Amino acid sequence: MNTSHPKRARKAAFSLLAAGAVVGSLLSGTSASATPTDGPTRITTPLHFKDGRYIVVLREPSATENSGSSRYTATRPKTGEQYNSTTNAARAYTDHLVQTHRQIADQVGTRVAADYTVALNGFAAQLTGKQATELSMDRRVALVSPDTAVKVDSTTSADFLGLSGKNGVWAQQGGVKNAGAGTVVGDLDTGIWPESASFAGSKLTSEDKTKWDIHRIGDKTFMDKADGTRFAGACTTGEGWKASDCNTKLIGARYYPDAFEQLPEADRSPDEYLSTRDGDGHGTHTASTAAGNSGVEAVVEGRDFGKITGMAPAARIAAYKVCFSDNNPDTGDCYTSSTLSAVDDAVADGVDVINYSISGSLETVVDPVEIAFEGAQQGGVFVATSAGNSGPTAETVAHPSPWVTTVAASTYVSFENTVVLGNGKKFVGASINDKPLPQTPLVDSTSVAVAGAEDDAHLCAPDSLDPAKVDGKIVACTRGVYDRVAKSAEVKRAGGVGMILINPSPNSLDADFHSVPTVHVSDTDGAKIENYIATAGDQATAAFKLGNLTDNVTPLPQAAGFSSRGPSLANGADILKPDISAPGVSVLAAVAPPTNSGRDFDLYSGTSMASPHIAGLAAFIIGVHPKWSPMQIKSAMMTTAKPLLDENGKPSTDAFAQGAGNVNPKKFFNPGLFITPTNRDFLGFLTGQGFDTGVPALAAKDVNEPSIALGQLVGSESFTRQFLATKAGTWKVSSNVPGFTVDSAKKLVMDRKNDIEDLTFTFTRTDSDMAKFTSGFIKLTGPTTVKIPVVLRPVSVAAPKNVQGSGTDGSVEVPITAATTGDLTVNPVGLVKADTTEDTVDVGGENLYGCYPVSATSHALRVNLDSLDDNADLDLVVYKANDACDALVSQAGISATASADESVTLVNPEPGNYVVAVDGYADSAGGDGSMDFVLDFYDVNEETSLGSFHADPNPVPVVAGQQSTFDAVWSGLDPNARYLGVLEYEGALSPTFVAVDTSTTP
Repeated sequence: MNTSHPKRARKAAFSLLAAGAVVGSLLSGTSASATPTDGPTRITTPLHFKDGRYIVVLREPSATENSGSSRYTATRPKTGEQYNSTTNAARAYTDHLVQTHRQIADQVGTRVAADYTVALNGFAAQLTGKQATELSMDRRVALVSPDTAVKVDSTTSADFLGLSGKNGVWAQQGGVKNAGAGTVVGDLDTGIWPESASFAGSKLTSEDKTKWDIHRIGDKTFMDKADGTRFAGACTTGEGWKASDCNTKLIGARYYPDAFEQLPEADRSPDEYLSTRDGDGHGTHTASTAAGNSGVEAVVEGRDFGKITGMAPAARIAAYKVCFSDNNPDTGDCYTSSTLSAVDDAVADGVDVINYSISGSLETVVDPVEIAFEGAQQGGVFVATSAGNSGPTAETVAHPSPWVTTVAASTYVSFENTVVLGNGKKFVGASINDKPLPQTPLVDSTSVAVAGAEDDAHLCAPDSLDPAKVDGKIVACTRGVYDRVAKSAEVKRAGGVGMILINPSPNSLDADFHSVPTVHVSDTDGAKIENYIATAGDQATAAFKLGNLTDNVTPLPQAAGFSSRGPSLANGADILKPDISAPGVSVLAAVAPPTNSGRDFDLYSGTSMASPHIAGLAAFIIGVHPKWSPMQIKSAMMTTAKPLLDENGKPSTDAFAQGAGNVNPKKFFNPGLFITPTNRDFLGFLTGQGFDTGVPALAAKDVNEPSIALGQLVGSESFTRQFLATKAGTWKVSSNVPGFTVDSAKKLVMDRKNDIEDLTFTFTRTDSDMAKFTSGFIKLTGPTTVKIPVVLRPVSVAAPKNVQGSGTDGSVEVPITAATTGDLTVNPVGLVKADTTEDTVDVGGENLYGCYPVSATSHALRVNLDSLDDNADLDLVVYKANDACDALVSQAGISATASADESVTLVNPEPGNYVVAVDGYADSAGGDGSMDFVLDFYDVNEETSLGSFHADPNPVPVVAGQQSTFDAVWSGLDPNARYLGVLEYEGALSPTFVAVDTSTTP
């Protein structure tokens, strides 16, 4: 890393950037001589973050990122190798990091609760608000983040994916007994139920004569792996967990209860265990989906589902319990600090794959867990994560980082039965009933409510239905708020004999084990059923018939309705997320019986169930290709994926629902070409996202991903992707991106294996809808077929971010380049006068100013800091405060360059109170230890606009691809003041800022 300037070495100390924050240097030419207005009040009572448990991420590289220095030998593994925690260099470096953690914690008067040294360099600690604020200003600190609790995000899918059978992929790659052999899947989740048949294995002894040499010494477990390295983990005992619960299948068990144990005893679930034993069932389900044993008989409530098998049945499992159940279903119970410890241990232990079916960051990659996953992939570990369950709403996808494989959920099997109404109408829905139900009285749940509980009865909430009205009837209930199976339990409690579960809006149809026979129908069919009930009244009846008796064949596979969609809120939508899709609806796998109604297996749905499919398949690949890197595995999966189907059974073009498409094991072992980012790509990308790594910033669109995305494209844009050949050959290049022409080389020639060639693709808009995304693909056809998903959003204009003028009356020319020919409408907002203060800050000191109330009508917030000594060094931080403005909530923006002047701009800021901090980092040579400055605050909105601000002409005549100009014009401004306005463009996403200084004349 470049640490030549002492200030640059600590810039990432302010990297909790809010979504939409734009950070930049002060506009050139702004004068500090203007007369201040009645500016912001200096806050003399200290404001700090809240007291609590925090993650402190340090700038110094973690062990998987350490490329060496004069003091320490490099510990970063070479491409294609895994991190080795047992070397003397690794031990020395991690010891050094731990010592540094202690020193930093001691300096603020706290103790380290947990150290992270392998995938992430940092520590967890209980901090006062003052200590957290102080650490956020420390030059050695990159990030201070609250230790947050997030939530976990379920016939066999192996058949659907073409893995099983005489001609299946398992058979083609050495048989089911070798699928994933020599690999270890690390599952970070709610733990595991070791008695499940999916995890059966031989007893661990101190000596093993098999190929993989799986054995135990004390609580340590060992296994030789396919890539020539060794797994060296632990089987940690605890509540309900003995050393003998580990075996030759389940070779690792660790748990991380520290954060959970901070909860009062009354807030902890009585079903939870302070050990790796699963107190929920989620972790057991994900682990068995990824790498459960083959041919396990699954009989649930008398129904024989046949034999189930994990994706990599020969792989071994190491369980890392990071989630502990509390008593509140609305809160998360997977703590950041626990996850970071588990990632560190998993990489150091030597797992090949991490599955993380847990929610995560939506708006930024500058997040401790996301950064730790970058360290994990650098350590040679493939990371699969769930996309989230907030679909079909757009911009809900989690885990936006390019170094993880973010997995969407798809359907793969139809457990279906048919509702036959008394009028003969038939509606198919999800159902696993194996016995029909004859024509039976049918009621809407609101009509059979307990007095005063009509709203709850609409959802069939517990104790909301009147047994006197329900007895012997089928009840139509609406999905939402309460668990689906809780609704049928309420119907049964009230004496009902069946339930029709109705979606209130588009969503998945889920087959569950219900308390009474149940059919789950769509929102459109549900509306028809409700209309029938209202019309037929007391004469309404329904029957349940087995199978699909309608003419409507359900296409498979489709994107699950609940699966979170892109575009990603992070990265300006310049990285495609999700990456890929896999089965995630009604997945049958092992669970923990005590918290699953005594069942050994259950049907779960969620992207949590999709992610372990990808994790297990990655282990399957590593067993065959142990030297493939994590990014080569991701590339092979994405470029060979198959499109999902839409509701009409046609190939889906919605990349924000499916990513590259559904994983295709029949193709991914032989992709022919890899498209893989380098570690430098990732570090440059992180720098560009506001987390300074010492590597120059790289635009998100230029990361060498096996996908192409751009959130704002004006006219045309070029992308270069580098290809690595796995075989010689010639590939023909073609494309299909509706509304765009694509210019590129017509073919890609690879003379030999391991050749590397670049291809540049230039996309030019033709008739794609402005400000709307278009999905398509690039296709390379030759010895193999490789497809690259493409998602582009054309916008109307390329305009300058900033222009500047002067004088109480005047104008400034604004050059623009439009994407279309015609008239372009400009919307001026402002000008607004700066709230200005002049003050002095001491070296090493920090002044706070505010509170600034920002309304929901604000178009932009800008804070400018101008040091009167241009050789001084000031920094600027903008915080979001609470409603009472007596505590800080988060950092909203930061400008901490090596210059004297700083500026922070937030576009469409979140309404609320803001506090501004001026940090006196260093004065000029020979200074007296204090620095004078001017601070300007602008809230740009219509209510405070002044000066007859307008555009001339408006609309602006434009010609596609050619530069046009118009004037931003103002009049009637006060002298000796500073103003700011914005120019918003029809069909564009970013404005032009107009700064006017009336202390000078044009």
